[in-house]
Amino acid sequence: MAEPAERSGQRRLRPASLIFEPAEATAEAEHFFDLESIEDPRELLTRATELTLAFRAATDRATEFQAIAAAQLADPRRFDRLTVADVAERAQWTEDYALKMIEFGRGLILSNGRASEE
Repeated sequence: MAEPAERSGQRRLRPASLIFEPAEATAEAEHFFDLESIEDPRELLTRATELTLAFRAATDRATEFQAIAAAQLADPRRFDRLTVADVAERAQWTEDYALKMIEFGRGLILSNGRASEE
């Protein structure tokens, strides 16, 4: 049987008691990449444009990954392949859009395969 901490010669540490109540969480004003703090309209336009272009590039790249994943999931060589309807449901797309994304993804996969062979 294990001995209590006091008997084994070890001091048992207790958590410090709270002597105050934590301050209530204050609602912080919404910040969007500190754009609200830029006062010069020229600088604001430049920074907002940079962010817009970065988000567009990120959206395009994410869309390519969606298409590749959709094509892989619908690949007829997979024993667990999904139908176009299944892909559409999973991605919350229409079936027509899912079919286009699958075709786009297949094109991306083929072009990446050719690029890696070169």
